[in-house]
Amino acid sequence: MKTMTCRQLGGACDKEFHADTFEEISEQSKQHGMEMFRKKDAAHLEAMNKMRALMESSDSKAMQHWMQTKREEFNALPDR
Repeated sequence: MKTMTCRQLGGACDKEFHADTFEEISEQSKQHGMEMFRKKDAAHLEAMNKMRALMESSDSKAMQHWMQTKREEFNALPDR
């Protein structure tokens, strides 16, 4: 099992997510982001706006590169 924080995944806090796969940890991060959106958490909303800008970038590969970098970071983490 590996651990990454919301901040490591592009978010705004140090909440930890634990998972065996990058897909699982991404889903946990997404669920947390939706919760923070519902709560209108300003720091998370700002982080979401940055992610949205990356997704809407004229460089269509920017988001793919970001995801690949995060996947590699996850894969390099030690199992706990």
